[in-house]
Amino acid sequence: MPETHDHDYDFVIIGSGFGGSVSALRLSEKGYRVLVIEKGKWLSEQDFPHSNWNFKRWLWLPSLKFFGLFKLTFFRHVATLSGVGVGGGSLVYANTLPVPKKKFFTAETWKHLADWEKELKPFYDLALRMLGATKNPKLYPGDEALKTLASQIGMQHHFEPTTVGVFFGEPGVTVEDPYFDGKGPERTGCIFCGGCMLGCRHNAKNSLDKNYLYLAQQHGAHIQAESEVYEVAPLVSEDGSDGYRIRWRSSTHWFGDKGEVTSRGVVFAGGALGTTELLLRLKKSTLPRLSDRVGSGVRTNSESLIGVTSLDKNASYSEGVAIGSILHTDENSHLEPVRYPAGSGAWRMLMSPLVYGNTLVSRVLKGVLDWLRHPLTNLRLFFVDDWAKRTQILLFMQTINTTLRFTRGLFGMHTTLDQGPAPTAFLPEAKSLAERYARIINGKPTTLATEALFGIPTTAHILGGAVMGSSAEEGVIDKDNRVFGYANMYICDGSMISANPGVNPSLTITALSERAMSKIPSKQDNQDW
Repeated sequence: MPETHDHDYDFVIIGSGFGGSVSALRLSEKGYRVLVIEKGKWLSEQDFPHSNWNFKRWLWLPSLKFFGLFKLTFFRHVATLSGVGVGGGSLVYANTLPVPKKKFFTAETWKHLADWEKELKPFYDLALRMLGATKNPKLYPGDEALKTLASQIGMQHHFEPTTVGVFFGEPGVTVEDPYFDGKGPERTGCIFCGGCMLGCRHNAKNSLDKNYLYLAQQHGAHIQAESEVYEVAPLVSEDGSDGYRIRWRSSTHWFGDKGEVTSRGVVFAGGALGTTELLLRLKKSTLPRLSDRVGSGVRTNSESLIGVTSLDKNASYSEGVAIGSILHTDENSHLEPVRYPAGSGAWRMLMSPLVYGNTLVSRVLKGVLDWLRHPLTNLRLFFVDDWAKRTQILLFMQTINTTLRFTRGLFGMHTTLDQGPAPTAFLPEAKSLAERYARIINGKPTTLATEALFGIPTTAHILGGAVMGSSAEEGVIDKDNRVFGYANMYICDGSMISANPGVNPSLTITALSERAMSKIPSKQDNQDW
């Protein structure tokens, strides 16, 4: 077996989101030589768009030379929203860090593997500290309207401010690192501009480049951006016990650089989309021992996204953090008001009347009828002076287990049904709540045209594809995130999530990754190294 110094690195981590950043810090702390390879760009506050109308800075569309931080991907059964760049989804997520309800930990899909609520408790606590989680201190009109809705439906005690990864401090004032005994970067107090999901331009959001990745670099971890991994292959032994060769190419230049490195271990952390697509490709080539379950168990939070635009000219729903409050409508469901900063109304181009129906024809007819009944209102909504300022987006989520399967075809990944009914954009409870909310703010609900016309739900929380199991027949990884069939290979990202958390999953990905890394001994004590 080759000695460790024969490898360029001890671990290569593919992706820099919540799982990849945790892995980078904890492995580098333990003395391992770490390289993080990230497809997106290394963006600073000056690179983030002021508005989502600046498509070139907002969207990730390399074929058009758009190298922003946000990616929209359409499949047959779901449309996905995801983040790209050093820091992954933390650049565009809405900062919310909830611990799931008990139903998540006791889901049939993985409860036999461990007492997850007990196992993950210390790692949730650790993740909350690392991400600087705190209660949102200020409610704004969109939150107050949700509070009113809670009272109307008799759920006022189930409304609360969100726990978010934001440095509040004194608005606009920069101070020395407030989190890591001065070892972290300077931070600036949040000014509640609502721009969290465009990339925080004010140094207040606790994105991963401000904590895990920043500290990992202090321990010697290297971060290589604008590089897409396309091959991972064992060097000698079929199980990779001698190490791996990782090949990458430029993700921002059509005829750009290519390169390769060798490593003793690999951590896949490219997100549910990135990791699953790469594993499906590698199973057909260099990693044939991967489980046949690769691509299975793909799930969402059973979400519905509905925009409610106020007809009041003086209304403003852009101030605050991206998601400042949450209402637990029942044990399985949650409602959150989501905001974009003033001037960021690009989503208006994709909105249509909120209509439900079993067929495309019925939904189109209902949409036409809505325009005929309310022509002036619909025109006012479409041509509203500032869509983002006047619109409160409602995110409805449920803890329901229905799964898809990702497979590869000629044109990349596509979805098929795995277990349970197909995900749906038509959730009657979400529609009822949105209509109630609309009456409170004197508005009208609309939804994405892909949902209204084609019935394709939209999710910012795509999960699964490389789930846990007791064997390779049941999952792709074991309960400690080790890939079945290969040595020193791990998966730490949303693809590992094996049940529906029903809430924003970033904290859970962080906690599970912390647990996985805690199982790896230090380099000095690693007898197998």
